[in-house]
Amino acid sequence: MSKSCYVIAYDVGTTGIKTCLIEISKGMKILSSSTASYSLYVDDETGAKGGAEQHADEWWQAMCVTTRTVLEKAPYIKKEDICGISFCSQMQGLVLVDENGECVRHPMSYMDQRAREELKTGIAHGVQIAGAEVKKLLKYLRYTGAVSSSVKDPIWKYKWVEAHEPEVFKKAYKWLDVKEYLICRTSGEFVMTQDSAFATLLYDTRKGHEGWCKPICDMVGVDMKHLPEIKKSTEKVGEITEKAAGELGLAAGTAVFGGGGDASLICVGSGAVQPGDTHIYSGTSGWVGTVVNNQTVDAGAMMAAIVGADPGRYNYFGELETSNKCVEWVKNHLALDDIGVYLSDKDIADSVEKLNINLYDYMEEVIDTVPAGSNGTIFTPWLHGNRCPFEDPNAAGMFFNIKIDTGKTELIRAVVEGICFHMRWMLERQERKVATSQTVRFCGGGALGGVTCQILADILQRDIEVVESPQNVGAVGAAACIAVGLQIIESIEKVKDFIPAEKVYHPNPEKKAVYDKNFAVFKNLYRANKENFAILNG
Repeated sequence: MSKSCYVIAYDVGTTGIKTCLIEISKGMKILSSSTASYSLYVDDETGAKGGAEQHADEWWQAMCVTTRTVLEKAPYIKKEDICGISFCSQMQGLVLVDENGECVRHPMSYMDQRAREELKTGIAHGVQIAGAEVKKLLKYLRYTGAVSSSVKDPIWKYKWVEAHEPEVFKKAYKWLDVKEYLICRTSGEFVMTQDSAFATLLYDTRKGHEGWCKPICDMVGVDMKHLPEIKKSTEKVGEITEKAAGELGLAAGTAVFGGGGDASLICVGSGAVQPGDTHIYSGTSGWVGTVVNNQTVDAGAMMAAIVGADPGRYNYFGELETSNKCVEWVKNHLALDDIGVYLSDKDIADSVEKLNINLYDYMEEVIDTVPAGSNGTIFTPWLHGNRCPFEDPNAAGMFFNIKIDTGKTELIRAVVEGICFHMRWMLERQERKVATSQTVRFCGGGALGGVTCQILADILQRDIEVVESPQNVGAVGAAACIAVGLQIIESIEKVKDFIPAEKVYHPNPEKKAVYDKNFAVFKNLYRANKENFAILNG
């Protein structure tokens, strides 16, 4: 490496943005960071059952505020010193914009489930395999290597707008995803990176044919004029305009790089970039991903090898819609209901005061007092339906096997164990198709807790590695795109040399028997309650 630079990377999540100022030299060092939240509007707030929307202006305001803040925290770095900006963001949103780059309606989140009828008429009819009509399924697999058979896929959101909001639909000039909207607002360019294009399930992955796929667009009724130019994740796609520069506090002309979606870049930021590397992410949503050389699909489990930031590799991927969001839920609705769960009596000077201890840290301490298996209590982490290894928007969370002596501590630990059980379920399903690594990189906010990391190691019976600042790996992955684009780092695969593991958690074999027993019950709970979920939520 002959040079280093400063970059700004944006990790655009479901409920907030994290902006990091990063120095790239012999490693990737986060110099300053800032976060800002925004809203997720669901159901009645969107005017439709199953709706999940966000406001683009809230994304932009959060981006502007945090950009200025990270520069203020590092006053020795001037805006002219920034080599480029890039993004890691939530994926499979639908952002329809006009010719000026302005939204024609509020963006629809990946969590939006209202397009059930569009899914049914578009692909889930006739003789089906894995939720898709056979002929269409085979056509999809031929061209894209995956199939759009989930109600949450953006194609059906697009078709929903066309059917229910025709006047709005007429105003649409381009179909963008979340980071692509922010790229457009920053640079004025209408583009989409390869991984985002693949996530639309309209991308032809055949060698020599990579790009928008006309046969699939024709089959599902997508107007190709709505589809933007495709770029690489490591490619410079534009420059910051004068207007955007004034709002962001950056220099006009600063390079804007394509970046990638969270499913593409979190593995990069965690250092899981070489074939066979497996990582587990637990943020608002969560997933299990393994780097592979070839496309693989398990349509029955809603898993596929998706296009990533490295054009020569794929991420074999299975998603959990609500992962650490479940921990947030249990904090808000169980821990906070009982003030004693998170306040401790401490002697300070001559008086006893209540000290507010960091809730997540304290919850970690509390659940560590409960035996493995939560005394038989099991939680299902399906708070907004589920996608892998089964697709069911009606699935919901539940506590199972509560007894008269079950306390909140068991319930809280059961939530963490339930998330880890679901990760194990997806990991074992992946192994039907690909070889996963025996050492797993764990990242996201869920990886901040040592107790949680140990629970995951014990449930998987594998070593768990955690990198420095695991909650920032998305931003680090976005910074890596800039570094490769500027040829500071040779390739995406070489990024692993810059991101070593900081901690390793080894599995306790004595915990295996109880976790194996609870895991078997965990898997049975969906099969036993599928009909009940449909009765209540269908």
